[in-house]
Amino acid sequence: MNYLPRRLARELRKAAAHFPALLVTGPRRSGKTTLLRHVFPKASYVLLEEADVVARVRADPRAFLDALRPPVLLDEIQNAPELFTYIRARIDAAPERKGRWFLTGSQEAPLMQGVTESMAGRVATFSLLPLSREECPALTLLGGGFPEAVAAPAARDLWFRSYVQTYLERDVRTITAIHDLATFRRFMGLLASRCGQMLNKTDLAAPLGVSVPTIGHWLNVLEITGQILLIPPFHENFGKRLVKSPKLYFADSGLACHLTGVRDEAALRDSPFLGALFEGMVASEIVKHRINRGRDRALYYFRDRQGLEVDFVLDDGNRQLTLIEAKATHTPMPGDAAALDRLAAGIKNYRCKRLLVAGAVPPGAPAGVRPGVALTDPERLHSRLA
Repeated sequence: MNYLPRRLARELRKAAAHFPALLVTGPRRSGKTTLLRHVFPKASYVLLEEADVVARVRADPRAFLDALRPPVLLDEIQNAPELFTYIRARIDAAPERKGRWFLTGSQEAPLMQGVTESMAGRVATFSLLPLSREECPALTLLGGGFPEAVAAPAARDLWFRSYVQTYLERDVRTITAIHDLATFRRFMGLLASRCGQMLNKTDLAAPLGVSVPTIGHWLNVLEITGQILLIPPFHENFGKRLVKSPKLYFADSGLACHLTGVRDEAALRDSPFLGALFEGMVASEIVKHRINRGRDRALYYFRDRQGLEVDFVLDDGNRQLTLIEAKATHTPMPGDAAALDRLAAGIKNYRCKRLLVAGAVPPGAPAGVRPGVALTDPERLHSRLA
């Protein structure tokens, strides 16, 4: 598979003109290193995963950095967080020199803590998820967006099995002392079957025979390594009693399909998880659209105690909301947009755009299924977002 241009590239180029350092976080194998090496081909490259390299860093970090000639790309820098202090000293010695240090990391929360403490004001931070439909229109719900899975669809199931195994053995054990990896693997499968549902830790803990705090800890591991998305409820009241739990999705639909046992298109069509998996794909595409433009996610869902629910509420700023419903159907009907109408009618002091995302919309289809509601599919979703 040839290199596919990533939408984040233009944001990285702009940032490199204004910041001495750039940091790109995201899940393993999402394309962080490939992107940075393509955008900044003159940067030398160091992988901070090999034991001898990490040992040299820890033995003498100053000597390690002295041997480098910026611009330099330091890959998987969460393995050598002690470098942040010394990189900061070099930046402060020549603050006028921009675009000198390019960093990647797969563990967002611990890594960001190091950046906050050591590199504040000196580094532009970005997040990269797997490929979006905007970047690769051929992507499918079943295959997801990991570049290697996209490049070899015939070996996709083997790739995901290997990815889960490697992820468990490397990232999970690096972050936390999980001794029962088999139970953690079952936890991931159970979590995939709960896609699109409000998070209930007790409901997850009971079938696994673990404590609720353990479930909370494991969820944190998956979130900080970019595997899941927790979408909070919209914070405005609108005069209604609202629920408070976040909704849960996997960041990559292909991984979610693999974990729920969906292996081919026929199984996907018959799967009881089809609607939730499609909804998760839409959530991921929205998040990708935002972060690929260097913007906050600002993505929520709405549900009140009376049962009114809208899949997604996107806060576009300036009192502008985009209300989004995701339906896996290829035959969208006017009733599919009813919740959008009800919520929009009850919102005051906001301008609301309503959007129905369906499984497929043939060329030449009507603009909407009812007045004021735009109709689109995942391939054209990005052009509908602000």
